[in-house]
Amino acid sequence: MEKPTLKLTRKIQLLVDLPTQEERKEALDKLYQWQNRCFRAANLIVSHLYVQEMIKDFFYLSEGIKYKLADEKKDEDGILQRSRINTTYRMVSDRFKGEIPTNILSSLNNTLITSFRTNSPKYWKGECSLKNFRRDMAFPFSLEGISRISYDEEKRAFCFRLFQVPFRTYLGNDHTDKKILLDRVIKGETKLCTSRIQLKDGKIFWLPIFEIEKERHILKAEVIAEASLSLEYPLVVKIGKDRLCIGTKEEFLYRRLAIQAAHKRAQIGATYSRSGKGRKRKLKAVDRLSKSESNYVHHRLHVYSRRLIDFCTKHQAGTLILLNQEDKTGIAKEDGFVLRNWSYYELTAKIKYKAEKAGIELIVD
Repeated sequence: MEKPTLKLTRKIQLLVDLPTQEERKEALDKLYQWQNRCFRAANLIVSHLYVQEMIKDFFYLSEGIKYKLADEKKDEDGILQRSRINTTYRMVSDRFKGEIPTNILSSLNNTLITSFRTNSPKYWKGECSLKNFRRDMAFPFSLEGISRISYDEEKRAFCFRLFQVPFRTYLGNDHTDKKILLDRVIKGETKLCTSRIQLKDGKIFWLPIFEIEKERHILKAEVIAEASLSLEYPLVVKIGKDRLCIGTKEEFLYRRLAIQAAHKRAQIGATYSRSGKGRKRKLKAVDRLSKSESNYVHHRLHVYSRRLIDFCTKHQAGTLILLNQEDKTGIAKEDGFVLRNWSYYELTAKIKYKAEKAGIELIVD
């Protein structure tokens, strides 16, 4: 049976809500310490899980030896002193005791065990290697780590405490649903699941996961929408006799190429730019245009996928088929220009997410 709920992840900037610079710096240093311990713990947990799973191959045990990855107190063939889940948690908990909240270690352990079990068949066949975690990884925590979440009218921000460290959100000119989702969490209408904290370029980002109900539309499974991705139009969808072309080649591709050309000119012109504050002053124009292309593409693909799903719900289409998607992907891989500029994969991912949210079954042909 299909689940009536859907999990959404949002990215929200946080500010340490403390009065002095010294206190804010101390809190930020604490977060960086937690990130470092989490990075080390993640690599240790995955390594131990793999050794446990492959212990028979590593030690070339004879067939007469019986072993089982279970608590020896509960199973006579068990070789562990505690439950399997508790082995990795206890290992990192003992090693980093007092340096990081145990809630973070517990959430990290549960997440990695779930991920390891999902990928374990590939590990056994040698089709993929173990995950390797970077020092700037985002660290997880459960809902128990958050307290006193509320909206402060004076600060015009959502405030809460994370392991007794006060934070407030910075939404800026938010045109998305972040404020609505946080309001629903406070009212108890939306569930907040295990979240993460990411530290990047001296900034703090909160990656909360919201569990929301899927959109309710009157859809008919027998009504099928056929969509295709082409070079002339980003999306073409057909439902019965109704047909819609979404976007144009001139609108999407030419604008993207113009941004690329502007960025290239800025890089060339940076050599002759007036200095004064070193690299930052000379590369000011380059930095301004560095994310313009990705932001433009992200917004365009969001608009295209939204129009596609709105067209499907308007005609009560319960099934959406992306036609000849493998052929389009093959063409894109052969042609570097197409692969670089048409973003087939990202558009497909956005369509998949919005279709699931609307309750539409997506079939990729």
